[in-house]
Amino acid sequence: MNLGSVTLANPVMTASGCGGTGRELADFDALDAVGAFVTRSITLDPRPGSLPPRVVETPSGLVHTIGLQNPGLDQFLTRELPWLAARRTRTFVSVAGSTLGEYADLGRRLGRSPGVTGIEVNLSEPGDLGLFDTREPFQAARVVQAVRRDLPPGLPVIAKLAPDPTRIVETARAIAEAGADAVVLGNAAPALMPDGRPAGLSGPAIRPLALRCVHDVHAELPDLPLIGTGGITTADDARAFLAAGAFAVQIGTALLHDPTTAARIAAELQGEPT
Repeated sequence: MNLGSVTLANPVMTASGCGGTGRELADFDALDAVGAFVTRSITLDPRPGSLPPRVVETPSGLVHTIGLQNPGLDQFLTRELPWLAARRTRTFVSVAGSTLGEYADLGRRLGRSPGVTGIEVNLSEPGDLGLFDTREPFQAARVVQAVRRDLPPGLPVIAKLAPDPTRIVETARAIAEAGADAVVLGNAAPALMPDGRPAGLSGPAIRPLALRCVHDVHAELPDLPLIGTGGITTADDARAFLAAGAFAVQIGTALLHDPTTAARIAAELQGEPT
């Protein structure tokens, strides 16, 4: 299967932030089994993340506030990307920025870095993290344009949107026109931690919402490649997203419970023994 000029071995990817640095999944032979690995969101400067507690388990999923913890671009390029490149892992680097200039810098530097298969533009985080406000579709499109501007020809750009059915089609259309090769639908839904801090809800609870987003965007934009994510724990879950119009899926929260989930789903979708 193809994503722009990149060929993926299968339609299963990890979701940003849920596979650690990649080393954590490598211990379970999971990196070699998936079509692509998506990094946690990388910012220009290091971010320490939120204060603990960061994750609370609920009967239907996880409520979490990670705060985009990451080492910053310099450390990522020095310590994390070379390790992934040495394993020949298909690596999409998720990026987040506070300004259009930051997004442009991230795209320009990553586009020149060996081992980068593509860029995932994070347009799905809540506004309380100090990121560039992409709630309006034209602003989301500006971010995609900024990242795309100085990338080498053929390097795919995918954009991740929050699961907001009321404007999802409008936003998907805008970022596709801005140059996104594919759209990821189904990040965490807005929630609150027990102590009242803004957070996200992920896991099985958001699967129907994410499916609705995939269905609606595919119905209106049938030629736009879609990647579904949100509460996928089994191959049947993945098949539901594919049937709704996605060409690939991302596995996220389930990896925190069972790091072999993505590999297992990929094997089953290919008809291999689990």
